[in-house]
Amino acid sequence: MRNEVIEDEYGNVVGELIALGSPVYASRNDVSDAEKFAGGTIESTLDARFTVRSSPFTRGITPGDRLINEGLDFDIIGIKQAGGRRAFLELSCKARV
Repeated sequence: MRNEVIEDEYGNVVGELIALGSPVYASRNDVSDAEKFAGGTIESTLDARFTVRSSPFTRGITPGDRLINEGLDFDIIGIKQAGGRRAFLELSCKARV
């Protein structure tokens, strides 16, 4: 999913999420989770890596997109090629839990 490119007065991207295409099958590997206390609240995050088959659609994914899996909304923070012959892409993602 991708946000409409509308920025508020603080530089945050806001607006409706736009679905980019049909669901893509992926393998999910949770890497780490963390909690931190900031501003009087506790924030919990989950880092995960998703492996998807390389295709014209998945090669068009950018860090400006978001990934939704099992009810969690993941921000994409990194994309790299994985597997032989560039058969797969690995998406490093972070979600607030």
